[in-house]
Amino acid sequence: MKRSLVLNRLMRLTLVVFLTLAFVNCTSEKIKEFTDQTLNVTDYLKDNDDYSMFLEMLEVTNYASFMNTYGTYTVFVPNNEAVKKYLSDVGAATVKDVPIEDLKEIVKLHILDQVVATTDFTDGKIATPSQQGQFLITGAANIAGVSSITVNKTSNITASNVIVGNGIIHVIDKVLRVADKTLAKSIEADPNLSLFTEALKATGWYDVLNKPLGTATVTTTTGGTTTTTTTKIGHLSVLTQTNEVFKAAGINSLADLKAKYSHLHDPMNPADSLNLFVSYRILPKLQYLADLAVSQSLETKAPLEVISVKLAAGTILLNEETFNGVLEKGVVVNRGLSDVTASNGVIHSVDQNFFIKKRIPAPVYFDLGDQPEFRQLTSVFRKPGTSAALKKELFKDVTWDGSDALTYVCATKGSSSYQDRAWNGDIIEIFRFRANNTQNLKFKTPVIIKGKYKIWVSYRWKGTKNPTVRTYFNGIALPRLVNFQEQATNTINERVLESQGYKSHISPFTNRFNCRLVGIVDVLTTGRHTITFESLSNPGDTAWMDVVEFRPVDMDQLYPRLESGGSGLVP
Repeated sequence: MKRSLVLNRLMRLTLVVFLTLAFVNCTSEKIKEFTDQTLNVTDYLKDNDDYSMFLEMLEVTNYASFMNTYGTYTVFVPNNEAVKKYLSDVGAATVKDVPIEDLKEIVKLHILDQVVATTDFTDGKIATPSQQGQFLITGAANIAGVSSITVNKTSNITASNVIVGNGIIHVIDKVLRVADKTLAKSIEADPNLSLFTEALKATGWYDVLNKPLGTATVTTTTGGTTTTTTTKIGHLSVLTQTNEVFKAAGINSLADLKAKYSHLHDPMNPADSLNLFVSYRILPKLQYLADLAVSQSLETKAPLEVISVKLAAGTILLNEETFNGVLEKGVVVNRGLSDVTASNGVIHSVDQNFFIKKRIPAPVYFDLGDQPEFRQLTSVFRKPGTSAALKKELFKDVTWDGSDALTYVCATKGSSSYQDRAWNGDIIEIFRFRANNTQNLKFKTPVIIKGKYKIWVSYRWKGTKNPTVRTYFNGIALPRLVNFQEQATNTINERVLESQGYKSHISPFTNRFNCRLVGIVDVLTTGRHTITFESLSNPGDTAWMDVVEFRPVDMDQLYPRLESGGSGLVP
């Protein structure tokens, strides 16, 4: 009887287990259909009441759905108090009262098409422009002992690096405003620049700086024939100086300015010294402090004249040069008064009055690997043991035939390849320098001051399967060829070797690098030029190039040498 009860209990337990399994198997399986529950920008704003007014701005401009899709964005989100202050400033009761086109421009100014964390900020321009097209400026402020990051010098970041599903959010306490005044109007609006404004008007440059971006149609009639041309009006950058800077130079009025500089007594004449005084302060292109800091020299609107640039302990110095052993101190760019965005450019300020420097030909040591596209790869550029290959579509100032990438190499110290012995420790690597691979490799040079120069091309030689190359300057073939299979030597007297068109360009000497004189050129205008290399053979191996030197013909062609593996010059 006892055994029968145990069996009955066992059967009932088995039945319960069977029915449970059957029920589980008949129930539809719940599958998690997503792996990331992080909210995108729009949904994040919906979940946070403090940002409801910026969300309304996105909705009114039809950006709300756009900012809820896949992407990699940086959004500067003004809180509700910031939006209320903005509405008050523009005389609007609600977001919908703001003209829709104005609202769209404001919204686009707050969005970048790339994730930029605060750790990527520098004291100046963010490298990626806003969707509106204008760049944002970041900096640091200390108010009552509290430090904060500023944006466009007016807004503080109150919360940063908020990760969302399609990018990152920085919360700000003031709505960013689109720069809608031209350079001329922006300068005129500053009472501290009143004398500079008078100089602009007296020389006709005010009208130039007042032209909006776009195109202009010019019609001319010659001999009964009418010709119409369209000219693009692009960005400009202006180096202004305050009334106090003029006063320190003994200039208190436009009359003083004319007396000092207007040698033709006709400021509207482009050849008049006062006109040149102004045009020397106007730079082509959009150039923020971050751009000035990495430039060796700046082209100006003064014909054939440039401004040299030096970065010293974080200070940008203009025209600081040493001539005949005498240091000519440079003019300091005032960071606090610079990087002011206008609708057609950017405004800077200098702390000292200055005029055009009389320039004599000066050497240019053109490191071929020092290209902006390589320089922006901060984990690679001049970091030993690294390399990067970029397609030609990515370059602004380098072009070539063929589809191969151009490779930058910064060799490991003590490398068996000896590539680390190059100047700055880096080289350009060219895979099969020949037709159908890489051919007609053309570089835009740094600014070269007008004059007569000898051009030297240095390379890492290899005994076989390397090219013979012809060099062109501004499209004109130079007389001497470069044989990448020729080895350097120090067994021949260096002056005898120079007379034969060879030298060692780096010190200490290594026979792994050779340097060839390709010709003498007369540079007719101060500015950037082109140098092109054409392979005349069909080698099967990699070629390497280091530096192109432009040395004035009356300068010693051997000294100073370039520092092997370093960035200096060796007397």
